[in-house]
Amino acid sequence: MVGKIQLMRTLTPSDHVVVVGAGLAGWRFIEAVRRDGYLGAITLVGEEPHLPYDRPPLSKQVLSGKWDVEKTSLATSELVSQHEVSLRLGVAATALDVATTTVHLADGDMLGATHVVIATGSRARTMKFSAGDLVHTLRTRDDVRSLDTVLSTLRDAERVAVIGGGFIGAEAATALQARGLVPIVLEAAPRPLINILGAEVSSWVEGLSARVGIDLRNDQNIADVVALDDGLVILMRDGSSLSVGAVIAGVGAQVNDEWLATSGLTIDNGVVVDENLLAAPRVAALGDVARFMWNGPLGRELVRIEHWQVANDHAAHLARYWISGVAPEARLVPYFWSDQYGKKIQMLGHPRADDEVVMVAGSIDEEKWLALYSREGVVTGVVALSQPRALMLSKRLLDETTALEVALAEEPWAR
Repeated sequence: MVGKIQLMRTLTPSDHVVVVGAGLAGWRFIEAVRRDGYLGAITLVGEEPHLPYDRPPLSKQVLSGKWDVEKTSLATSELVSQHEVSLRLGVAATALDVATTTVHLADGDMLGATHVVIATGSRARTMKFSAGDLVHTLRTRDDVRSLDTVLSTLRDAERVAVIGGGFIGAEAATALQARGLVPIVLEAAPRPLINILGAEVSSWVEGLSARVGIDLRNDQNIADVVALDDGLVILMRDGSSLSVGAVIAGVGAQVNDEWLATSGLTIDNGVVVDENLLAAPRVAALGDVARFMWNGPLGRELVRIEHWQVANDHAAHLARYWISGVAPEARLVPYFWSDQYGKKIQMLGHPRADDEVVMVAGSIDEEKWLALYSREGVVTGVVALSQPRALMLSKRLLDETTALEVALAEEPWAR
């Protein structure tokens, strides 16, 4: 556990901030800190050779063929120049000396800094199968380009297996169907998203795949994936098999914190930071890689949340804190969305899977509803299916601690 870390001083024009991680969190921090008035040097380090880009569209618009991959760009060469950022792309960070705030790179270089931002995020979790790299993941631009090359060789209506029925798996299956392919989703759990949405809410969305003609198979236990001359075969532990033209694995993410093993920072399912995202007086962590002290509806809680919006909010918070020395007062309300099977699932808050649930608008039959999560009589989350306006009207239930009975009486979603 990391207690509150004292800010040594605010940023000055003589400082040099090294941002390790060229994804959303890292780039949004650069935009925010420049907007807030920082005039000193910034160096951005990224393992991939690409300028910062947005990941959520990869499994949606890009995989379906609606977008070219370049449309996911967050930064252009012009923006990099405008923000006066030095780039070190295509090279991974391998170590951090916290005492001297020095970042060691894979090519042998060392970057001296006054402040370091750790924004290395997470990577797709891989599965060890005989087919090796022929089992595709969907996390990076290079992933989607490689997968697109394979999918382009398949005939219309050819079957593609998607291992994992979570957000990435469901989005990938939806995109594959839009391309004229036949996705088969293989989920290990009794229902997709049961560990995120909980047993009751996951049951409400379970039938969405069937209604658009996508084959979702639960309780699947895969033994291996093997490559044959004419395609891939998935071998199940019950002795059955499935022949497909391609395989995509969407089985979660793994945090990129191994490079910090010798740093002396507290590493425990991510970089442990305080409520201002500090891991040390001049070192901070943002986004997926940060395990942070969150002021939730029922008090402070150490969490790591892999949401686009959390990374964005972290970046703005740290920039403001390092520039002014004053932390933003507004409570962070986590938010995520997923477009799958022709519907939009959205959630506010960070409820537990075993929190109590009450549907307050719509119905399962309408495929349009809104529900509240609660624990100890307090609202912990809001989840909606194709009810975006009602969801956002309900955000104030989480901006401050709200009793469930008060929420049910006021019904902000109905306004």
